[in-house]
Parts: sequence; C-alpha cells; structure tokens
Amino acid sequence: MTSSTPRHDWSVEEIDAFFALPFNDLLFQAQSVHRAHFDANAVQISTLLSIKTGACPEDCKYCPQSGHYNTGLGKEKLMAVAKVVEQARAAKAAGASRFCMGAAWRSPQEKDLAVAEEMVRQVKALGLETCMTLGMVDDRQANRLAEAGLDYYNHNLDTSPAYYGEIITTRSYGDRLDTLASVRQAGMKVCSGGIVGMGEGLSDRSALLRELARLDPHPESVPINQLVKVPGTPLENVDDLDPLAFIRVIAVARIVMPQSHVRLSAGREQMSESTQALAFMAGANSIFYGDKLLTTDNPQAERDRALFDKLGLHAETREMPDDSAAALVRVTQARRQSALSLAIEAS
Repeated sequence: MTSSTPRHDWSVEEIDAFFALPFNDLLFQAQSVHRAHFDANAVQISTLLSIKTGACPEDCKYCPQSGHYNTGLGKEKLMAVAKVVEQARAAKAAGASRFCMGAAWRSPQEKDLAVAEEMVRQVKALGLETCMTLGMVDDRQANRLAEAGLDYYNHNLDTSPAYYGEIITTRSYGDRLDTLASVRQAGMKVCSGGIVGMGEGLSDRSALLRELARLDPHPESVPINQLVKVPGTPLENVDDLDPLAFIRVIAVARIVMPQSHVRLSAGREQMSESTQALAFMAGANSIFYGDKLLTTDNPQAERDRALFDKLGLHAETREMPDDSAAALVRVTQARRQSALSLAIEAS
C-alpha cells in the first residue's frame, strides 16, 4: 500500500509502476488513498463560463479557440460584468459551489484585467468560490487578482515536458510553470492538470503527473481532461483513447496527489455512465456542471443529478444554502441513510 502522505519527489519510474499495476489493484490503492483524505461520496461541483471566446493567438493543437485554426467558432468580446454575475447566480442555483471564468487570451491586458477583478468581486459576493483562467500572468497581475478575492487560478501544464512541443509552440513549458509560481506567491490556490488522448505515450502521462506532483504544495485542484476532438483542429483525427487508460490516469493522479481534488473534466460528454462511475471510484471528486465547458459540450445538470442519484453521490458545498445543491445533498444523504438502515435490519 502506498503512503497517503503528500510527496514531491516522485520519479517517473515510480509512477510508471503504478500504471503497470493490475487494474483492480490500482483502483484499490487509489480509493484507499482517496478515503484517507475525503468523503468518498462527495463531489465538488464547479461551473465554467467562457467570458471571452475565440481568436486566441496561441497555437494549442487541441483548442477550438485558437486563431490558427478554422473551427467555425466566432470571436466574441469580453462579456459584461452584469452578464457574468447573472450566469454565476444561475450556476449557484443549479448546484455549483465554484464559478470558473475563462478568457481566450495569451495574457490579460490592463483594461481587461480591471474588468476581470470586478467580475471576481461581484461573483464572490454571491457566496461562490471564484476561479479564473486568463492565460499567462506575472507577479503583479496575480497579486491584483488575489487582492480582488480570486480563490483559484487555472493554468494547465497540458502534457509532459518532452511532448509539449508537439502540441504548443507559442508558449513554453517554463512559461506555464512561471505563471503557476506567480499564482502561488500571490497566495491563491492552484488549479492545474492536463489533457490525455492527444497521441502522447504512457511515459508522457507519467511525466505530466510527476511535474504536477513536484509543485509544492500540490495543486488544490487537478483537472484531468480527455481530448475532445474538434473538427478543424490538428488533433481532430487522433486515435480514440481507451476508457480504461483514462481511468488509470485518474487513479494514479489520486495516488501521487492524495490531498488534491481530482477533477473529471473535459470529455465527459463522450463518456458512458459506467466510465464516469469508474472515475469516481478511482478518486475523481470534482466535476464541471452545466451545458458547456468553455466551447465544448458537457453533460447537462439534470443528467448529472440522475447519475449522482444512481451512485449515491452528493455535492460538496462550502455552505448549505436552500437551493438545489442543498436539496441534492439532502436527498442523496437521506437515501444513503435509508439503505444503511435496511442493511442493518437485514443483518
């Protein structure tokens, strides 16, 4: 059994060994670690809103928002603060505890940063945790966002250092690490993960997880994305990822970053309920909730509620307001208690 104490010195060879375990043994280890740190049936719920869409100058080969590719995605200006707050209020009513805002920028300009700060202040006033992904930020920009009250900053490493150049050429791996360092020095929490299914090898998945686990402290949130193959992007015809290979990434991420929320992120629209159930069993305990994940489809909230009901999961919330998130918690907990009572009576 692996230790559940956080480590920052994992080697690629050690992580490779986890990937090589028999599937049942890997899931047993991952769930044991998960249960040592979390309620095994609680899932943190976030909603992600694209506050500025399209025409990004970066050339990330997976991204429909890149201005380098013709994906049919129109360019939209930065959303008005009032519209963002309206969406955040709806997200909270639908059960989200964290509201994430994403802009297709290389780095925010001064005038845009001021608007982003106001978005943070007003969304936070609703009682939601706040998260943003705005591209690269330096120490000064990170400090301003932190002073506005931003809780999390998302900046994914995407893949391994060795494979990174096959996916992105307009921003270096070091640039990404520098942004994460700026976020940390500003006192914000880090949301950073990667994408699997982009044609990378197994060793690249191990190396990605090693880079994430080397961050001290570990990212509080680790989104594991399955590539969504968007027509017009260079990766639109890449081979499909085996669902069990994806589950292995979730499980190993849980083991090497035991106290992080591991988010089942992009690609859920293409996953069966059985695959998602395995992901939760493997240690995933965060999802994006809603119809869209920036510009790609995401399972609708009603489908997620139905899946939670089938699996006996409940929403992890910061508070217990009288909204649908609290209702979801009450219903699932009541059903679980009823099932336990029946089991005791039958024994």
